[in-house]
Amino acid sequence: MNLGNVFRIALRALARNKMRSSLTMLGIVIGVCAVIAMVGVGQGAENQVQQQIESFGTNTVFVSAGSPARRPGGVRAGSWGVKTLVTGDMEAIPREVPLIRECAPGTMHSGQVVFRNQNWFTRLMGTTPSYFTVRTWPVLAGSLFSDDEVRRAQNVAVLGKTVADLLFVSEDAVGQTIRIKDQPFQVIGVLAPKGQSPFGDDQDDRIFVPYTTLQKKLSGQDWFQFLSCTAVTRDASLAAQPQIQALLRERHRIRPGDEDDFQVRTQSEVAELAEQTSRVMTLLLGSIASISLLVGGIGIMNIMLVSVTERTREIGIRMAVGATESDIQRQFLVEAVTLSLLGGVVGLLLGAVVSWLIASFLGWAVFVSAKAVVVAVLFSTLVGIFFGYYPARKAAQLDPIEALRYE
Repeated sequence: MNLGNVFRIALRALARNKMRSSLTMLGIVIGVCAVIAMVGVGQGAENQVQQQIESFGTNTVFVSAGSPARRPGGVRAGSWGVKTLVTGDMEAIPREVPLIRECAPGTMHSGQVVFRNQNWFTRLMGTTPSYFTVRTWPVLAGSLFSDDEVRRAQNVAVLGKTVADLLFVSEDAVGQTIRIKDQPFQVIGVLAPKGQSPFGDDQDDRIFVPYTTLQKKLSGQDWFQFLSCTAVTRDASLAAQPQIQALLRERHRIRPGDEDDFQVRTQSEVAELAEQTSRVMTLLLGSIASISLLVGGIGIMNIMLVSVTERTREIGIRMAVGATESDIQRQFLVEAVTLSLLGGVVGLLLGAVVSWLIASFLGWAVFVSAKAVVVAVLFSTLVGIFFGYYPARKAAQLDPIEALRYE
């Protein structure tokens, strides 16, 4: 008997008890749907995190002040906890490390910003025009401040999109004058939106000013909290990391054996860590959802055992007219796989719908990949084979004479 005939007979057998077959498939439907939806949520979260990391620039090398270095009394200074990262370091890195194209400083402060009757408490960042090149951050309106304005510590500001929308509800921000800590600043540009960072904060809720202006007129500090450097290529960022570390140790006069008073990180490291975390989460969600598939498989085994009992006489007749053990085993195995496959297809469609509903109503990033679809369908087929084998084997091993006598 060829496989096409076996499949047609299987469909007819399943159609005799439509309700029972449908309820049996329900476990597989729910299992595949859960796998597709949960894996989609996990992969969507992974893609979103990777996009956020890429928004920092794929070639970026991040140097932060402070670190695990021990301070007097055995106290460790946390991130940004020391004041040793200075202008000379920013200038020395691109000069002494050929793999680094340019570096931009970052010095953070916060304050109340006022425009007429509107005000907002936000973060202030002092930097140079190079920072926006390093971060591949384009201007939405107006322009950036220049190196000359940085040298002269001019009161000019570039707004993040969130700040611009909050302060300037119905008018153009460029050309307006805002007040930051009683200092007047002219708005010369508005940046394109960047969205959330991998750490969850709003990157657009910031105001950028020349670092010299912030240091001299707002914060009073003469050191940087971090440097954002861009390498010539992504691979070069990894190679540049130890070179920067060696250079800064020499400049900061750190003796051999002493810990650094800075940290050097690359976006590749951050991306790899985020990818590993997201992969674990996706596997966890998929594993939990796969339990439903196993429960569905047990349901298939139960129904197939009942079917073997109900069709014992039919099995005896088939054997009497020449059907072999392999024919009987193949027949019941195909029925189990058909149940599982039909449930898998329905579950796949339902999973796509559930994923769309999650993305639409909860606003979560969901990504249903072809790999997840193939794995879900393949797994449902294997479930049908695994849980259908025992009932099929039991049917094939029935004694023909005893089967014909069965009532």
